[in-house]
Amino acid sequence: MQQRQFRFALFGSTYQPKSSVAVGDFLDCVARRGGKVSIEKEYHRYLSLGSRLELNGVEVFESDCLDADFVVSMGGDGTLLKAANCVGARELPIIGVNTGRLGFLADTTAAEIENTVEAIFNNDFYIEEHAVIEATTAKKKITGSPFALNDIAVLKRDNASMISITASINGEFLTTYQADGLIVSTPTGSTAYSLSSGGPVMAPMSGVLCLTPVAPHSLNVRPIVIPDNAEISLSVKSRSHKFLIAIDGRSEKCAESVTINIRRAPHSIKIMRLTGRNYYSTLREKMMWGRDNRLSVEC
Repeated sequence: MQQRQFRFALFGSTYQPKSSVAVGDFLDCVARRGGKVSIEKEYHRYLSLGSRLELNGVEVFESDCLDADFVVSMGGDGTLLKAANCVGARELPIIGVNTGRLGFLADTTAAEIENTVEAIFNNDFYIEEHAVIEATTAKKKITGSPFALNDIAVLKRDNASMISITASINGEFLTTYQADGLIVSTPTGSTAYSLSSGGPVMAPMSGVLCLTPVAPHSLNVRPIVIPDNAEISLSVKSRSHKFLIAIDGRSEKCAESVTINIRRAPHSIKIMRLTGRNYYSTLREKMMWGRDNRLSVEC
């Protein structure tokens, strides 16, 4: 039976020169199986100027014009978030190849590229559906994409003073945070900014969101986990009368008169996983759970 000729759209990090080796391996593996690869325009320019890869015959695409069966993210989790933002509601599976440091989302290593490509052509993988959240406002149009796979945060700007963030859930007042900011995280983003601010780890597809304050003034304030069908409303008071909204790290200024509404988006992001690999094994590996460092210390 003839193999299907899969088409791959490749995104990559322009901050990792060593990733070009992994790109070369990926191009070779796909070509041997009769697949086609197109490379995002900015990354193609980076590879053309900074590497010795043969890119002849490789197509180039604009980030908002995807036409592929699979999307490949070559870099770290930040690169995968960029790819996910471009995929949007297209429901294209994303393969994350980690050439960065930690890599919770991009958990396939460069050494596993050939096995990963083989698994795709043999249909030996599974898809995880990851929730996306959306920010909307009544008074201000968000200039960038309003969708986040990881988190949406409101943060102070301009000075060292805290901001006051009044939070309501489904129209019911929750509390007013005196803090440097507040993070609304999906389960996918629970191991990112939220975790570094004291938030809990939440398994993907658990159907929840978490509100995590950043450096709260009161020690009594703790993260809270709520159902992901809830709508969150945030209003901010600041000495500068302005604050930042950060959507998966993409930040812009807002006036304090703007109320931010956050809810689950109507679409999700599909992440491809190799058979035999799961979230909990990745968590153990990346977080080094159960590892006793004393065993590596010589007496």
